[in-house]
Amino acid sequence: MPGHRTKGFCASAAALALCAVLAGCSGPGETVGGGKVVLRYTWWGNPDRAERTEQAVAMFEKQHPNIDVTTSFSGYDAYKQKLATQAAGGDAPDVMQLDYRQIDQYASGGVLLDLAKQKSVLRTSEIDQGLLATGRVDDVQYAIPQGRGTETVAYDVETWKKSGVPLPGESWTWSQWADTMRALAKKTGKPGATDPGQSEDAFEVWLRGQGKALYTEDGRLGFTAGDLTRWWTFTDKLRREGAVSPAEQTTQLDGSVENTPLGRGKSVTDANWDAPASGFLALVPTGVALAPMPSGEDGTPGQYFKPSMFLGVSANTGHPKEAAQLVDFMINDRQAAKILGASRGIPVNETIRDAVGPELKDFDKTIADFQTSLDGKLKDPPQAPPSGDNALQSTFQRDYDQVSYARMSPRKAAENYVTEAKAELRS
Repeated sequence: MPGHRTKGFCASAAALALCAVLAGCSGPGETVGGGKVVLRYTWWGNPDRAERTEQAVAMFEKQHPNIDVTTSFSGYDAYKQKLATQAAGGDAPDVMQLDYRQIDQYASGGVLLDLAKQKSVLRTSEIDQGLLATGRVDDVQYAIPQGRGTETVAYDVETWKKSGVPLPGESWTWSQWADTMRALAKKTGKPGATDPGQSEDAFEVWLRGQGKALYTEDGRLGFTAGDLTRWWTFTDKLRREGAVSPAEQTTQLDGSVENTPLGRGKSVTDANWDAPASGFLALVPTGVALAPMPSGEDGTPGQYFKPSMFLGVSANTGHPKEAAQLVDFMINDRQAAKILGASRGIPVNETIRDAVGPELKDFDKTIADFQTSLDGKLKDPPQAPPSGDNALQSTFQRDYDQVSYARMSPRKAAENYVTEAKAELRS
């Protein structure tokens, strides 16, 4: 990696000045010796994504010798907390990776730059317009999608095959999934899956399979305490049966694949997004495969294609043009696409996707084939969640912890969550 890379975050002006001297880290608008522009670029991900990103950034710097890019990454939960702290202090990085759930919050908070002002260097004409629109708030383009992703059940192929339990097919219902996890646990002696009760994403898939939604079009809750009670009752029963991971494992989840039960060799499967699932390869060297998320009992699919993540530019950057050039490179450069593969999902630039698709290898090809198998089978994605959802993800996990440690009934925890969620969404 180039010597100026840094994995740290700099929070104050004094720290930034010291960091610039000692580690080559500069704040928004700074330059280094020789008059080079310095951009800070941050993202979340696993080591595989980090290695690829560093290679792509090095290529960008070679093409733009007037720009130095300092980089930092971490697991999703840590990243989310650090970015929130930076944004609140007016020190957001020049270019930042964003989740679907963060767009509204940071756009309405004045953190993000209107990217339409950089249309001379940031090309969007070859991105599906529906996908592109997911980065808009009040018709302003605050973020650009980097890839198309979907949820999946990643599984340890060798362990599953040795168990004798039939491998997953092209579809299954939640009840069929549950029976399969029970069978895997009985045959392998370890939970069949990470407990999905803690995951708002898994809950949304379950809701959509019943024709419901996480949020209404006007940003209110799209479900009741009764709906959440049924979900947590379902997952709590599986946990007590040993079919899914116990509380002490589930509470170690931090958004990284390394700390999932599957990544630690403590379960056979894990529900995750398809792009980060590549990180399991280094942890399960005997092989990982992908299966669809369970559907409703009548076959209604709950999973959907969504932008796997976005790139945004700080409204306070001192170098908006150069920051937009980096965003454009990461999305529209064919050589960058070859390096990045499917580490952030399948490329959103349609021309590049068509050109690079046949060249994908190994797990990148696995992800591409998995998405292809779902084309035409999934329902349209929901609109981007309201800004309060970013905080409610943590609330969702916290309240389910009370259930998984048997400190609170599913109904009581669900009622608590719905009460707090309604208050958060009104604030």
